[in-house]
Amino acid sequence: MGLFNNPFGDEKYQPGEPPQPDEQPAEIIVSPDTRRANRIPPGQSRTRRWPVLDAYGPPHIEMARWRLEVRGLVDKPGGFTWDEFLRLPQVKVFSDFHCVTRWSRLGNVWAGVATRELVKHFNPQPEARYVLLHAYDNGWTTNVPVEAFLSEDALLAYQHDGQPISIEHGGPVRVIIPRLYAWKSAKWICGIEFLSEDQAGYWENGGYHMNGDPWREQRFRWD
Repeated sequence: MGLFNNPFGDEKYQPGEPPQPDEQPAEIIVSPDTRRANRIPPGQSRTRRWPVLDAYGPPHIEMARWRLEVRGLVDKPGGFTWDEFLRLPQVKVFSDFHCVTRWSRLGNVWAGVATRELVKHFNPQPEARYVLLHAYDNGWTTNVPVEAFLSEDALLAYQHDGQPISIEHGGPVRVIIPRLYAWKSAKWICGIEFLSEDQAGYWENGGYHMNGDPWREQRFRWD
């Protein structure tokens, strides 16, 4: 790719028009929001890059000790090592990615494990209405309704556009919940906790919205 088409020398730079849902192979799950006539939510603008934002900076993660724990209101608390996680059935999802800081990256292809597949191993209880996601970076958390966490296009992703997700972007595994603002797609995931009552996470305690729907501009508690 020439410098004119990629002025930043960024391998994640998108030249030209964004990828389209109808261009995707049949086996890829297409996020419904990518089929909107206007894929950019109110107050957002398209970026051709993939900016890096986080609260503390990337943590140090030893892959030999990596583990994903699932707990709370589930019948079978437990977890996965890295090798066990990779042996789970895999999916690919085509979705857009909307940051609360007002940029949107359109047409991403994620590969990983569907949240619906993952929870089959733990059986959430009927009273589990919310999920608190725990990350490796200093106990960072974020909360999501269980319906959003288990949507058809939600997954725990370890690849983005055919490449492993870098540590700066939340690798080795990050959550992707395309229908909410991107801070809900927790980087460096290490724990999934099912709850009966909503519990604010890091940014929510700082005033961010408890739900975070980009189409309703739910950026802050007062929105």
